[in-house]
Amino acid sequence: MIRRLLALVAALLLAAPAAAQELPRLVSANGRHALFVDGAPYLMLGIQANNSSNAVTMLPRVWPMAERLHANTLEIPVAWEQIEPVEGQFDFTYVDALLAQARQHKLRLVLLWFATWKNGNGTYAPEWVKTDTARFPRNRSLTGSHHALSPFGKATLAADKRAFAALMQHLKDRDKPNTVIMVQVENEAGTWGLARDHSPEADALFEGPVPDALVTKLGKQPGTWRQVFGKIADQAFSTWYTARYIDEIAAAGKAIKPLPMYCNSALSDPFTPEPDGAATPSGGPNWNVIAIFRAAAPSIDLVAPDIYNRDWKTYLAYLDAYQRPDNALFVPETGNAIDYARFFWPVVGRGAIGFSPFGMDGDDYSNYPLGAKSLDDATVEAFAANYRLFEPIAQIWAKLAFEHPGWGAAKGPDAAAQSTVMGDWKVTAQFEQWQFGEPEWTWQQVDPHPTKGKPLGGGLVLQLAPDEFLVAGSWVRLRFALANPAKGQQSQLLRVEQGSFDAAGNWVPHHVWNGDQIDYGLNFTDKPVLLKVRLNKWQ
Repeated sequence: MIRRLLALVAALLLAAPAAAQELPRLVSANGRHALFVDGAPYLMLGIQANNSSNAVTMLPRVWPMAERLHANTLEIPVAWEQIEPVEGQFDFTYVDALLAQARQHKLRLVLLWFATWKNGNGTYAPEWVKTDTARFPRNRSLTGSHHALSPFGKATLAADKRAFAALMQHLKDRDKPNTVIMVQVENEAGTWGLARDHSPEADALFEGPVPDALVTKLGKQPGTWRQVFGKIADQAFSTWYTARYIDEIAAAGKAIKPLPMYCNSALSDPFTPEPDGAATPSGGPNWNVIAIFRAAAPSIDLVAPDIYNRDWKTYLAYLDAYQRPDNALFVPETGNAIDYARFFWPVVGRGAIGFSPFGMDGDDYSNYPLGAKSLDDATVEAFAANYRLFEPIAQIWAKLAFEHPGWGAAKGPDAAAQSTVMGDWKVTAQFEQWQFGEPEWTWQQVDPHPTKGKPLGGGLVLQLAPDEFLVAGSWVRLRFALANPAKGQQSQLLRVEQGSFDAAGNWVPHHVWNGDQIDYGLNFTDKPVLLKVRLNKWQ
């Protein structure tokens, strides 16, 4: 009897909402950004569940993978069709189970609102929306109807906004401890295969002037969409009106509970600024129209790239595009194949607020070739090794990255060295190097490195002071040298400590690297560690 009473009390305590905490918020200063959670900067070591894992019955398959990967944040969908299966009747059974189980597993949540758009489609809208095309119109192409819901559907906007507001009201009532730290509004909004809606209303607006607010924001001369935006006029038009639609939804939700909100984007080739409209994700915050989307949707705190491209130059080009003084870098979706694990280093090295591979749960679904064929042990460990290092220091790292400049590198296809200059110092990342010796040692027979020809390796540095750095990486050799030495000037690694930070943010050294461990740079294997490096220079 006593055991039953104790179990009942424990269950009630788990189900009862905890005391309200400070709301998460996005903070920007000096061109850098931080997501504050519980009043302090927070680095999302994220995983995103598969789309169809958004069910009470599927959640038990999600938590073990999160624990195995040492994640601190789960991104998971909440679908319009599951919370409002009948118009005006809301069911939050799944949301309540998700909140309770996330707290039990000590994970924060990013909710992905799948509603009017998911991957440029309306598959997550309720059946009563999908089947009433008169009330909830689809886009029109030049030859007929298109599958995507139109951003000019007033009834669609009103219904989506009402449902999202109901979700945010439920979070306000039932998530006092802010287990949910951020919300994605829609998913890869817009269309594929159609640059813009060709309904009569859309055509009339397209032939009219670009809104004054956008012209002024971009510093352009007034005119029609074609006059102002030329080859990307259709895409720019679709972006503006899709973003205006989304902004109304986000604003309605924020009026209830002002959590940080973002939009993600499918991506076009980052080296083609004027892509073919029909072959481009049109309407969302694609890299070439970020400024338009941001101008149209002030209620959206940031826009983010979904990166499913293994090519090294392409991946870094996307990071370049979304790392902006007016936009926090965040990679909410990336492939879960082993190739993608190395990109954790440049993402976090650039001060991103988070990184999240997609499809990380116990479901048997695979989105290969975008991701892994299967989550074998080697693939999981490639991501887990990085998260394992950062899990105990995620909050401290986020604070330091918000305050100090950083840099990261990932191995390219040719394994060539990569460098940057930070103050007086040139930092170089080298790949396919053993922990000892130099490549030019031809007098010594050397076996091929275990990562030879493999997409593994990366590292990052954070500059704490002019001559002091934090350094981490996997399968990489990092070296420091004076960027512009004066005649006769010398430099050295003064002290290299392997260690970590305690809960109060104090550096706790474990042991000192010296001799063999520093004579050939700082060499990292498949077991990442954190180093604190002090440098010295003299004449």
